[in-house]
Amino acid sequence: MVRSPVASRDEIIAYLDELLEIDSFTDYGPNGLQVPGAEEVALVVTGVSAQRELFERAASDGAELVLCHHGLFWDFHPRTLGLAMKERLRTLFDADISVAGYHLPLDAHPEVGNNALICAALGLELAEPFAEHKGRSIGFIGRSADGIPFATLRERCASLFGQEPFVWDAGPATVHSVGIVSGGAPGNFGEAIARGVQAFITGETAEHVMAEARENRVHFVAGGHYATETFGIRRLGELVSERFGVEHRFVDIPNPI
Repeated sequence: MVRSPVASRDEIIAYLDELLEIDSFTDYGPNGLQVPGAEEVALVVTGVSAQRELFERAASDGAELVLCHHGLFWDFHPRTLGLAMKERLRTLFDADISVAGYHLPLDAHPEVGNNALICAALGLELAEPFAEHKGRSIGFIGRSADGIPFATLRERCASLFGQEPFVWDAGPATVHSVGIVSGGAPGNFGEAIARGVQAFITGETAEHVMAEARENRVHFVAGGHYATETFGIRRLGELVSERFGVEHRFVDIPNPI
């Protein structure tokens, strides 16, 4: 039996921490290693959100390391452990799996981040950062010199996100500038409008968006929080595989939100 290549968990985490510059971010929870497991890694599993199903599937595959965009611990969660968290941790401990989470640093990265990857996939030129969260810009404005018909942009979003987006079609027929902030960022719509973009793409919408879109004549596209945040974490897994020679599997657990 041929043994799969292995790598040091700590070397993988150190590489990702440096790549994403996690120490330069103030986030809603910790970035980097959150649960220590096996010190040697042959299989890395990536997934958008830390949850028991992801950990069970990682354990079933024999993974030693799980990388998530939405990690286990958040400032808005209780500090005491409930039954659900107990079972998540039990699954990890029993299988000796490590977990690392990368949130805002993964949204913000200009090459492997969610927003940069969405910008490139939609055929836009990465122009400038915007959308400040806790002192750092995490989104990007993408531009097209020739312009993209909004109908085409909408179709590209549906194809890229794997589902029909929620859309307020309120802007011009041809779009030259698009603000992009994956996940739950309808609160950044006002900043996008102030920056003069013609369309704004995020994951979720909010009640106030309808009037703002109509009155400012700016398109609003909500592609799904989960659906807009599969890109960065999958790319991290690919990078780890390429650099360290270990196996990588992305585990898709779709969420309609």
